[in-house]
Amino acid sequence: MIRLNIFRTIDFSIIIPCFNAADCIEACLSALKSQTIQRDRYEIIVIDDGSTDETASKAGVLCDRVIRIPNSGPAAARNRGVREATGEIVLFTDSDCIPHTDWIEKMIQPFTDMAIFGVKGAYRTSQRSFVARFVQAEYEFKYRRMEQLESIDFVDTYAAAFRRSIFLQLGGFNEKFPGASVEDQEFSFRMAEAGFKMVFIPDALVDHRHADTLGWYFRKKKNIGFWKVVVLRRHPRKIVSDSHTPQSLKLQLPLAGVTIITAISTPFVGAFPLIASVFLFMFAGFSEILHCYHRCGIVSAAGAPIIMWIRSVGLGFGLVTGFLNASKLR
Repeated sequence: MIRLNIFRTIDFSIIIPCFNAADCIEACLSALKSQTIQRDRYEIIVIDDGSTDETASKAGVLCDRVIRIPNSGPAAARNRGVREATGEIVLFTDSDCIPHTDWIEKMIQPFTDMAIFGVKGAYRTSQRSFVARFVQAEYEFKYRRMEQLESIDFVDTYAAAFRRSIFLQLGGFNEKFPGASVEDQEFSFRMAEAGFKMVFIPDALVDHRHADTLGWYFRKKKNIGFWKVVVLRRHPRKIVSDSHTPQSLKLQLPLAGVTIITAISTPFVGAFPLIASVFLFMFAGFSEILHCYHRCGIVSAAGAPIIMWIRSVGLGFGLVTGFLNASKLR
């Protein structure tokens, strides 16, 4: 294993954007203060994005700096954090994440290779609800594919690290994305297209509370689909492929729409088109259903097609509404 003493002259900055995170920020910061690398090698910066609760006061006890800004969204908050950072490597996580004790160590190791400019870590959860377990299996299905790649083009900010100089050179996250949407996707696509190599480190882990109801999950996917329109307009080649999105998901989106159409038309054309469309939808997602079975068992695998269908409808609805509002999205 690469020893950390090669980083004696390098500092690291961990940046956490927060908005009304008083209920979770202490757990996040406590985990960051108890890492396997020396505490004097990194700083923890919290950007309080216009919170109206006790986020700033709770964070101030546990981090190195709290910077309060008017509510501007996580993209602007992270950018502000990078501008204030002193470390050569900047790391991002979210206020509702709890990094494992070796998270920083795992995240910074790839940067010993000067050809690496970005690093992506992974989610874990201890939740036992059906929806949350599916969400974890969904992430792991994507991780399994990313582990096979020498480089990636998709880094999520729940566990991300970049060389600060390159981050600033590329202009940081696009602050026109409101709220938590897909600003991290857009930045990593931009970074990959500029020729900067990024890698996935599956054992750089943060614990997270995933969506645990179908309504929450649907709304999250709808929001992603809506803002994905902006990303794909700017990076149209990613419509074909990116390192994070399984091709099977792209088949499921139109097939979910077909199941809705055939269900509506069943009184006129009979049940066969509906049965056929459901079969095709499940066939398109068979690999993920099988992964869910191995990861969560037969009960979760049996219910997986329902959640996959809800996911497809949510993403599809978001994409359609985003497309219809394309003239208003910049």
